[in-house]
Amino acid sequence: MSRARHLPSITNGQVRWHESLIQGGLGFCALISIITTATIIFILTRESVGFFQVIPVKDFLFGTSWVPMFEPSSFGVLPLLWGTLVITVGAALICIPIGLASAIYLSEYASAKQRSIIKPVLELLAGIPTVVYGYFALTFVTPALQYLFPDIQVFNALSGSIVVGIMVLPMVATLSDNALRAVPDSLRQGAYALGATSYEVTTQVVVPAGLSGIIASFLLAISRAIGETMAVTLAAGATPNLSFTFLESIQTMTAYIVQVSMGDTPAGGVAYQTMFAVAGLLFVITLLLNVIATFILKRYREVYQ
Repeated sequence: MSRARHLPSITNGQVRWHESLIQGGLGFCALISIITTATIIFILTRESVGFFQVIPVKDFLFGTSWVPMFEPSSFGVLPLLWGTLVITVGAALICIPIGLASAIYLSEYASAKQRSIIKPVLELLAGIPTVVYGYFALTFVTPALQYLFPDIQVFNALSGSIVVGIMVLPMVATLSDNALRAVPDSLRQGAYALGATSYEVTTQVVVPAGLSGIIASFLLAISRAIGETMAVTLAAGATPNLSFTFLESIQTMTAYIVQVSMGDTPAGGVAYQTMFAVAGLLFVITLLLNVIATFILKRYREVYQ
C-alpha cells in the first residue's frame, strides 16, 4: 500500500495527449502508404500517356510482336503477357496442390513435434533471396531437366515455373494452414460423431469451411508469381515470343522492366516509355487479382464464434 501512494499519477489531459500522439503517428504511417501509392500511380500514368500518344492502345494490347529497341520496331505486348501467363500457370500447378497438401497435413495430421520441425523448414523457403532461386534454376533445375528433355534450352519457361512455384509455396502452405486451423474443433467433432472418417472430415468439412482463406492464399501466391523478377530473368531468359512450349526461352513483363532499367535504353524515348506502359499494365493486373481476392474473402468468409 505504501508503494502505491508514491506511484506517479496520470491526469486525463496527459492520457488524451498520449493518445493523440499515438493516433497521429499511426495516421502519418497510413498517409505515407497512400502518398506512395498515389505517387506510383501518377508516375506510371504520366509516362504511359506519353507512350500511348505515339503508340495506339490497340497495337500495344493486341500486337503479337515485341521489338521496341530495334528497327523496324514493334510494340505488341502479347508476347510479354504470354510469358507471364506461362510462368504463373506453371508455378500455380506446382505450389497450389503441394501447398494445400502441406497445409492439410500440418493442420490435421502432423503431431506437435512434427509441426514444430516441418513448418519452420517450409517457411525458410520464403527467406531465400530470389536471385538464389535463379542460380539454383541454372545450376540444378535446368541440368536435371536436360536429362528428361534433351532439346530443352538453357533458359526455359519450365525451369522458371518450377523455381517460382517453390518460391511461393510457403505462402500457400502457411495461409492455408492458418485458414484450416481457424476452423473450430466442434465441426470436426460433430463430423466424427456422425461416423465420418478422417479423410471425409478433412475433405468435406474442414477444407470447405476454410475455403475462403485457401482461395485467398491461391490468389495472393499467383499475384506474387506474376510480380517475380530476378528468378524468372535468370531462369527463363529474355526472349519475348508466343511459344506454346515450356522448353523454350520466354520473357515476362517484369523481366523486360529489368532489361530496360539496366540503363542501355536512352531515357525519354518511346522505347524507354515502354517500361512504364508495361509496368502500368502489370499494376492493373495485380490490382484486379487483389480485388478478386478481397471479393472472395467477403463473399465466402465464414465467421465462427
